[in-house]
Amino acid sequence: MRNDIQSNERAYSTKEVAEELNIATPTVRKYGQVLERSGYEFFKKGTRRVFVQSDIAALQTIRDSEKSLEMISIELVEQQKNRLTSGSTDVATADTYDMSIEDPNKMRELLVYISQELAASREMNTQLAADMEEMKETVGRLRQDHHAISSGIGNSTQKMNKLIDQQQQQYEEMLEEEKQKNAQLQKEMESMRQEQQKVWEAQNDFNTRLEATVKERKSGLGKFLSLFGK
Repeated sequence: MRNDIQSNERAYSTKEVAEELNIATPTVRKYGQVLERSGYEFFKKGTRRVFVQSDIAALQTIRDSEKSLEMISIELVEQQKNRLTSGSTDVATADTYDMSIEDPNKMRELLVYISQELAASREMNTQLAADMEEMKETVGRLRQDHHAISSGIGNSTQKMNKLIDQQQQQYEEMLEEEKQKNAQLQKEMESMRQEQQKVWEAQNDFNTRLEATVKERKSGLGKFLSLFGK
């Protein structure tokens, strides 16, 4: 169990650590999760991590290290274990609460400590409320984005369906127009065949009459020449 907190040491929220190290809040949470998986211990306020200076130094080491997260986390965990085992720091809270209330100076120190703890608690609650508001705003934006995307997809689908209907209508009109052209062409071709048939029949009739006339004239000429042959 951790016992390295110093007397009157300030506690930092996740957002404050992010601002202190100039990194994103999710990055602080990510580093904290990797450290905990490796065995690192954080002070907790409920389920939320409370950071002290030694924790900020560990996170800064991760930020500036070129090693992998897992490797540097294992080294930091080992350093924390050695520091806690060496007993170089005492439990400030235990000493504080063991103060005799008969000593005004010690009572004053106790009251200062309690007020600082209350201030840190209020600060954490304020940060928690701010994080909740930020989360609500994020959820609201996500819902708006989802609605906008859904509306956009719906509008695109309607436009696509309308375009398909228009293309289908144009295709049907072109098909009907082509059918009408084919029918007109068939009618014209039939009319041309009939006209050609009439021409052929007239030509045959003319040829027949011409042939008969020629034969008749040949017969008459033969009779005329036969008169002179006698």
